[in-house]
Amino acid sequence: MKRQARGGGPIAIGAFSADMVEDTADGVAERAPTSRLRRRLGRADLRAVPEARRELRELLRHWGRPGRSEIAELLTSELVTNALVHTDHDAVLTATVGPSGLRVEVRDFVARRPSVCVPNADDGTHGRGLVLVESLADAWGVRPHGVGKAVWFELDAEAA
Repeated sequence: MKRQARGGGPIAIGAFSADMVEDTADGVAERAPTSRLRRRLGRADLRAVPEARRELRELLRHWGRPGRSEIAELLTSELVTNALVHTDHDAVLTATVGPSGLRVEVRDFVARRPSVCVPNADDGTHGRGLVLVESLADAWGVRPHGVGKAVWFELDAEAA
């Protein structure tokens, strides 16, 4: 069962920020570090797909969830490819790893929402990206974002 949706620039791999709060054994709240990747994807630059996979793999190297990391790479490839193939604009990839899991978001600058469709057997490899995202992600969605939209997915850490 899927959860409901919760409401560039230079590459930053393994950057830390204090977004997450965890309780310690003594009951004092402590900020847990969150690792982030942010990458601008050039318009129609499909070389960005394997580069994004490699950067995500580096970000997830210490996540300790190998099977989930492979799924994350696959789903990220699908979102990046969709943004570059189905829009005529740049896109921005953001991945955030925290104690509760991974969230990957690809923002583009076209308001048209993607749709999940049943792929035609004659289409070769086309039309399966969002079906994979829907099948393998713990949660996913599309949200409007100023100019354009953001397509995202999440993988829970404890589901490994």
